[in-house]
Amino acid sequence: MATPEAGPEGAAPRGPLAAAGPGTPAPPAPPAGGLRKRSSSGRERDLARPPLPEPLPVPLYDNHAHLEFEDGIEQLDPLDSLDRAQAAGVRGIVQVGTDLETSRWSAQLAESDPRVLAAVALHPNEAPKLFAQGCLSAQLSEISRLAALPRVRAVGETGLDFFRTGEDGREAQIESFETHIEIAKANGIALQIHDRDAHDEVVATLLRVGAPERTVFHCFSGDVRLARICNEHGWYMSFAGTTTFKNAPRLREALVVAKPELVLAETDAPFLTPEPYRGRPNAPYLLPHTVRRMAETLEEPLEEVCARIAANTERVYGTWEADPGAAGDAAAHASAEAA
Repeated sequence: MATPEAGPEGAAPRGPLAAAGPGTPAPPAPPAGGLRKRSSSGRERDLARPPLPEPLPVPLYDNHAHLEFEDGIEQLDPLDSLDRAQAAGVRGIVQVGTDLETSRWSAQLAESDPRVLAAVALHPNEAPKLFAQGCLSAQLSEISRLAALPRVRAVGETGLDFFRTGEDGREAQIESFETHIEIAKANGIALQIHDRDAHDEVVATLLRVGAPERTVFHCFSGDVRLARICNEHGWYMSFAGTTTFKNAPRLREALVVAKPELVLAETDAPFLTPEPYRGRPNAPYLLPHTVRRMAETLEEPLEEVCARIAANTERVYGTWEADPGAAGDAAAHASAEAA
């Protein structure tokens, strides 16, 4: 994901909960300063939101999204985004935190809408700044507390990013990544990895520390070699809109090599909008474009690909149903699968 900007004062998500009914928890407050704004990095972009695609024939899940962001001319609050996603055949999402504010917000949103599960973490690019401020350990302790909540089903996004962080920040990133791995294992939940220009170091860290049972390479950006490493260790690969890009043949080659039972799908909304709308605002309702391209690449019926991705996603995160005992479902699914 890209670097966010603070949003306007008071721009709260209307929320999940206009339609949720009595007894539903209050909608979560937005991160300080309002919803995050997507940074355009000085580039001219078409800010018109793409139309709703044809719904998928079998509903599935968006494995990684950031609903706290504003982007485009037509703003979507969380309820709008979730409703539109359902209309496109995306029945649930994993809402992902990248700092304490968005991690807390993600956990609150998951408690307030049954279509949402949460992931909590400090993004790797945050780690060097927090270390320099002397608060990395304290913030990791708070992530550990959030990870124990019943509708928090993953620690993420965490990992290593050597694209934006130089040599002087790598030690803090590695320390943060190792701690996140231990938090995921301690809570028996999945790990969502952000891996940018750091494939070898991410793999080495997972092997050194010991990867959680359910480890997911968010927005998989590797090649056939990394896909084979993931196959060997049972690590999941989550394919995003980049899979549709004309200049990404290596990603599609990796998808073909990936074991079908280890493949997930995501939007990383509002980033990485799939073709034919690359560069425009992204949201979970656009996941069908990516999944259709995945089915074409695999030369498999769309229905079969959708059903398999849905089953894989539930195996990683458990059920989306509002059940107090659901937090343990993912581990049970994984154990049954192994047996």
